[in-house]
Amino acid sequence: MRIPLSWLREYTQLPADETAEDLMADLVSVGLEEEAVHRPSESISGPIVVGQVLSLVKEPQTNGKTINWCQVRVVPEGQEQTLTGKGIDPSGVQGIVCGAHNFVEGDKVVVTLPGATLPGDFHIAARKTYGHVSAGMIASARELGIGEDHDGIIVLSRLGLDPEIGTDALALFGLDDEAAEINVTPDRSYCFSIRGIAREYAHATGTSFEDPATRVTPPASLEGGYDVVLDDRAPIHGVLGCDRFVARTVRGIDPTRPTPQWMVSRLRLAGVRSISLPVDISNYVMFELGQPTHCYDLDKLTGTITVRRAEDGEKLETLDGKVRELDPEDLLITDESGPIGIAGVMGGASTECSDTTVSVLIESAHFDTVTVGRSRRRHKLPSEASKRFERGVDWQVADEAAQRVVDLLVELGGGVADEAGTDVGSAPAPTRILLPGTFASERIGMEFSEELIARTLGDLGAAVERRGADFLVTPPSWRLDLETKEDLSEEIARLVGYDKIPSRLPVAPPGRGLTRTQQQRRRLVQALADAGLTEVLAYPFVSETANATFGMAEAGAPRPAVKLANPLSEELGWLRTSMLPGLLEVAKRNNARGLRDLALFEAGLVFLPEDGAIGSASIPPLGERPTDDILDALEAGLPHQPLHVAAVFTGHDSPAAANHTPRLWDWSDAIDIARLVGDVLGVDLVVAQGAHQAFHPGRTAQLALRTGEVVGYAGELHPKLLAAHDLPARSVVLELDADALFEAAPDVIVAKHISTFPVATQDVALIVDAGIPADEVKDALREGAGELLEEVHLFDVYSGPGIGEGKKSLAFGLRFRAADRTLTADEASEARAAAVERAAERFGAVQR
Repeated sequence: MRIPLSWLREYTQLPADETAEDLMADLVSVGLEEEAVHRPSESISGPIVVGQVLSLVKEPQTNGKTINWCQVRVVPEGQEQTLTGKGIDPSGVQGIVCGAHNFVEGDKVVVTLPGATLPGDFHIAARKTYGHVSAGMIASARELGIGEDHDGIIVLSRLGLDPEIGTDALALFGLDDEAAEINVTPDRSYCFSIRGIAREYAHATGTSFEDPATRVTPPASLEGGYDVVLDDRAPIHGVLGCDRFVARTVRGIDPTRPTPQWMVSRLRLAGVRSISLPVDISNYVMFELGQPTHCYDLDKLTGTITVRRAEDGEKLETLDGKVRELDPEDLLITDESGPIGIAGVMGGASTECSDTTVSVLIESAHFDTVTVGRSRRRHKLPSEASKRFERGVDWQVADEAAQRVVDLLVELGGGVADEAGTDVGSAPAPTRILLPGTFASERIGMEFSEELIARTLGDLGAAVERRGADFLVTPPSWRLDLETKEDLSEEIARLVGYDKIPSRLPVAPPGRGLTRTQQQRRRLVQALADAGLTEVLAYPFVSETANATFGMAEAGAPRPAVKLANPLSEELGWLRTSMLPGLLEVAKRNNARGLRDLALFEAGLVFLPEDGAIGSASIPPLGERPTDDILDALEAGLPHQPLHVAAVFTGHDSPAAANHTPRLWDWSDAIDIARLVGDVLGVDLVVAQGAHQAFHPGRTAQLALRTGEVVGYAGELHPKLLAAHDLPARSVVLELDADALFEAAPDVIVAKHISTFPVATQDVALIVDAGIPADEVKDALREGAGELLEEVHLFDVYSGPGIGEGKKSLAFGLRFRAADRTLTADEASEARAAAVERAAERFGAVQR
């Protein structure tokens, strides 16, 4: 909402030196949000004055153009020229070259004198052109930044203006005014008006406020006017689409009368362009009172106006020139010819006011917020009217708004108002709220006296009755958001001042904090970041092909997935069943921008629908809280959403440097990161040769728990996928089911005892069948060596000459240590021999 300061000053005591920034600071103190400042003077500056064309000589040019050599008086005859800038003639008459031809001698025009600056940082100076020194410019609307007309200059008489020569044109066109723009939250719809903002400014500063609605006096009752019928046979949630319709008639309007410049200037600063006098007045009243109105050309209406829901197949051409197919939920304004407007959203083209309109029917109605909001979204038709109606408009101000439009049409358009009028509908029952006397103090955390509560709510516009120690409060008609005692307490805090609420840190209750799962997730993410990986957030929507490729290890295996009903892109219309597609897109984008050495990870949810229906059979209606049964059904329809963690590595593990050759990432790095995840959570991962359709055959590790449950894969991506994603060869990835790891993790991770005795190390190389996993051999060694074995790790794998066909050599390093003594060489050798014996028994292993 843009607030021209000159307009606001009419209804509250805004200091003369108050700036838009000052105004926003005051409004912020009562909970409004500042957005921007609109100050035309920042892009335009004088001297820009009213001048009168004394003479005009047409001079044809060799380029085919004809220019006008004009003598323009910019100082009243007989008065002294007080401006002394370079190029300003002291006689008060300027010689100016002008290419426009829509004016004649005697016309008063806008003259930009040397030294002026126009929008676009265009500086005016005396320049020689077409054989003359042109000392200034006669301006068009576009050159002044007040319109789009550039074909001809501004002739003031055509705007209904006859100012004195030399008058400051910036003030004449309101270019010396400024506006503060604020963001209006959905619950503060009354602030979409000068009326509401003036009231809030008075709350913020303690100054006086005059309600603009009190400046008009509508008839006590309206009868005998245009016939209007409210016929809503399908109200949404039982709420009538229209519960009040006021109609007034003004006849004999002079269609040649322009909108006065003061109104045009204010509307322009408020963000609305001038269209015609009836439309401009309607917009002006909407901004002033917050009540949208609409003007119909009375001579284009046929028969009774009926407010009803649309019928199947009906269409309407709206004021923007588009033909719209109407929905049975749309509330329409109709006459005997059919639809003439979508209620609260936009009028129809068939009855719009034009430059021949002489009689106007004024509509000032109250429409249901849900009905208007749905129609606005359905037709993608935002308007200033719908913005207000879908947030809520004061039911009580409809007749005042209609009367204000009538008064302005009579005053500015020369029309005559009919005494008869129409006012149909019934007022909603007032909301009455019982506010316990101590509730606000207890809720806000500061003491409010009973007198302060009563006075504050009274200033708000509410009717306050005492009921013993409590208050019975009837909110004002413009505050549709006040429905509960909590709402009232928050209003008391807002008007008293948020800055007066004491700051007090709450005491954390004992025995609480992060849940076990939250702690595990934090440890997991922190460990990966500490290991040098960069956390990213990938797009959770993927293609069906990506889900089929990454979601299941075996090609062609069915993997149920959730398809979006309204995807932003048909190509990415599925919820992910794996983290890798989105992560690879991030890597691909970075590689395309020259960042090829990457170690990225993401922890997020995947969506794995199980047997049964996904979603619900129907969408619960808007505007009311769903029942517990509906909520339970919605919850039951959600897919399983486990937390997964995935990583991708491309390029090298470090940047090149002097005396340092970076190493390419390989499959072992992915396995190491997977083991790191297990170590952080206290889970022992079993690594074995695996197979996955998205991974390189033979360079894929299957990651499982000791129970045998597979929880992920790590290794190189398939070469075809690397080529498809334009990623470096031998890029590696991993993905783990973090929820499964959390569940398998112990509640308490016990740190291993650190022995002070020295370690004894021995190596062993075993020849086994090529198909035996190294991890299983390692487990056998661990079992055989007994409790003296502290660590065993594989450091070499060899197959080839000297080993035998179908065999491989696995070299392990064994570390032995006792907790209570220094081991002898014989004890270490004995433990080593026991380990080799167990491997021989289980796998037929032979020492190399």
